[in-house]
Amino acid sequence: MRPPVDEQRIRQLADELASVAHAPVRVYLTGGSTAVIEGWRASTIDVDLRFEPEGDELLRALPTVKERLGINIELASPPDFIPELPGWRDRSPFLFRSGHIQVHHFDLYSQALSKIERGFAQDLTDVQAMISDGLVDPVRLRGFYQQIEPELFRYPAIDPPAFRSRVESALADSPG
Repeated sequence: MRPPVDEQRIRQLADELASVAHAPVRVYLTGGSTAVIEGWRASTIDVDLRFEPEGDELLRALPTVKERLGINIELASPPDFIPELPGWRDRSPFLFRSGHIQVHHFDLYSQALSKIERGFAQDLTDVQAMISDGLVDPVRLRGFYQQIEPELFRYPAIDPPAFRSRVESALADSPG
């Protein structure tokens, strides 16, 4: 079992990736990594990320970096689980740079809907933190859900009525 990953180790990961990247790459953090960076929790068990562009040099380096740092790394982001929200790249906040690596949070609206769909208690706590910290507006989140709802058929693991119910439940105490 690998040790939990804190903010310092996330930054070390970015530095390791920067030592391999020979051209600009955006690294989008999602899930527990976002929660750690934002201070909603002290650590996470793995780092979920997405590269753009997804170059071979970084993908080939991941196993070595993963072992050297003792970090579980998953190539995962919200569009792997729910339909892609329009404009997500423009809403992905910049965090820091290391060499050619620009680290961003993956769009918090995408993350919130993905977490609501999964429905784990920690995910729902993260969504409430996003809302209470003013990073996600409940009215806008509901609107994004309505935009992707017609595309849910492309994700057979999702039960659309159950997802809608979870969105309404997660936003029940929020305005709008």
